[in-house]
Amino acid sequence: MDYNKCASEILSAIGGKDNLASAAHCATRLRLVIADNEKVEKSVLEDIDGVKGVFEAQGQLQIIIGTGTVNKVYDEFIKLAGVEASSKDDVKKAAAAKAPWYKRAIKTLGDIFVPIIPAIVATGLLCGLLGGLSKAFPEMADSQFYTLLDMFSNAALTFLPILIAVSAAKIFGANIYLGAVIGMIMIHPNLINAWSVGDGTDLPVLWSWGFWDVHATGYQGHVIPVVIAVLLLSIIEKWLHKKVPEMFDLFVTPLVSVLVTGFLTMTVIGPVFSQIESWVLSGAQWLISIPFGIGSFLMGAAYAPTVVAGVHHMYNAIELSMIADNGKNIWMPIATAANVGQGAAALAVALKTRNKKTKSMALPASLSAFMGITEPAIFGVNVRYVKPLIAGMAGGACGAAVASIMNVYATANGVTGIFGFLITTESVAGYALTFAVSTAVAFILSWMLYKDPAEETAPAAEPAQEPASEPEVKPADSYDDSCVYSPLKGKAVLMADVPDETFASDVLGMGAAVEPAEGKVVAPADGEVSTLFDTHHAIGLTLDNGMEMLIHIGINTVELGGEGYTAHVSEGDKVTRGQTLITFDIPLIKSKGYPVITPVIITNADEYTDIRKAGCDEVTYLDKLIETAR
Repeated sequence: MDYNKCASEILSAIGGKDNLASAAHCATRLRLVIADNEKVEKSVLEDIDGVKGVFEAQGQLQIIIGTGTVNKVYDEFIKLAGVEASSKDDVKKAAAAKAPWYKRAIKTLGDIFVPIIPAIVATGLLCGLLGGLSKAFPEMADSQFYTLLDMFSNAALTFLPILIAVSAAKIFGANIYLGAVIGMIMIHPNLINAWSVGDGTDLPVLWSWGFWDVHATGYQGHVIPVVIAVLLLSIIEKWLHKKVPEMFDLFVTPLVSVLVTGFLTMTVIGPVFSQIESWVLSGAQWLISIPFGIGSFLMGAAYAPTVVAGVHHMYNAIELSMIADNGKNIWMPIATAANVGQGAAALAVALKTRNKKTKSMALPASLSAFMGITEPAIFGVNVRYVKPLIAGMAGGACGAAVASIMNVYATANGVTGIFGFLITTESVAGYALTFAVSTAVAFILSWMLYKDPAEETAPAAEPAQEPASEPEVKPADSYDDSCVYSPLKGKAVLMADVPDETFASDVLGMGAAVEPAEGKVVAPADGEVSTLFDTHHAIGLTLDNGMEMLIHIGINTVELGGEGYTAHVSEGDKVTRGQTLITFDIPLIKSKGYPVITPVIITNADEYTDIRKAGCDEVTYLDKLIETAR
């Protein structure tokens, strides 16, 4: 292809170089930050020769081009645009900075609360299970074992301000141990426990401003005051680091930071923001408690649009406040109803559409939504076709209303969908009905409303004749150039089951994937290294039989910047079958939160009449993975 022409047309379609804020690329796509998205002509971009798809995610315009070509198009693109090459981190920062202030604030809340969700889930699950077991076996509540586990189940909520303070300190760039101290101060044993205040406890005065008395009450069950306090701590600490001479910094900065922050937190920030938080929580609970489930109905319908807008992270604060307040998260069933509704709408599309690409994208996306991850269904299917999005909103609204009427609640947050049954043990029947109603309404409406686009429903061409016979399956040690042999050891996975829309929809080419059991990639056949990315997370090969291949180790692992990967070959090297290409650290990659599932893609798939995954499920190096036919 003409890389310069492709780059020039992309630059023109995004509104020219004046509309470009930043540019980078990964193994398969250009990642651009645009100044004014209204100037981008997406339909023109999609028609450019070499462009395989266009979508927006995380504030970036991502243009799918493919391995081996994206880097060449990118080189031409930055020359034409007159900008310097940026790293993926630079582009992410530029995209975040471009977002409106309220989106940045909500994203910050998400960044603070998401890391502590596992702790809340663990204790919430234990709390729910203990509640269910004590109902089934009443005598258990008097046992020492129950007492011990009950202590475990409320530990995270008891010390929640400390967890939040540590997480917030990381996000705001403060010393995490000083952050922990602020969290400890706010629940110090010398203060009256906030949960006992409602029992009529007399409240001593901690500090008096003359016109206003601040009571000696702890902040158990509060969220926002802790975040604001640690934000203040970070501001003071950073300022002191700049102003205090280096020889005194170690002593002066921690002392002054804690002293000033602690005083202002206990006398101003805590009382003011705890009251504001109480108003927000009361408003959310009032909305959900409107008779006949009307408030929940409205929230169930509005939930998916807030996901599209990227502001749904604010619900974490509401859910944590509810759990800390009375142990009942009545927001979670609404989220489940909305998520399941979007999944059911996408499932109807998957079953109804005749377009193979849409089907391969919609089916795994719908299953993901039933598990609680809705972005693939919402952005990959429902927003694209609009009517399924509306059907999903209707299903979410009806399911949320049922949850409200039946008083469904959870004992933790961070888990929705099928796994939500684990934290709704006190109201399983109501949760099941919520699930069923949301699914049924969304599926039926989506089935009725969705139609394939006109160009996809036109009379289909005569189907190609099936091969006279199935390709001969030869032993793994007998090389057959009509097959792709596995470059990894592990479990073979259908491409449609890969948790990434770009790979699952075969935009980059058909193939299969491997969930690796060992951190090594070998050459599946003799050939040449056509592309080796700087981060070593992906490698492109041109085999001697003419097949072009991309091996992409993990999902979104470009963001690791090469950490955990070691290349044993260079671009342009000749390689032989079984030769080690790349080794990688599976535990490290997983610890960073990235899936290690590895797509093996035939990027010139259009040259083959048939491509299918081979029959084996467990593969070792050079076992048959993909069968092809010219």
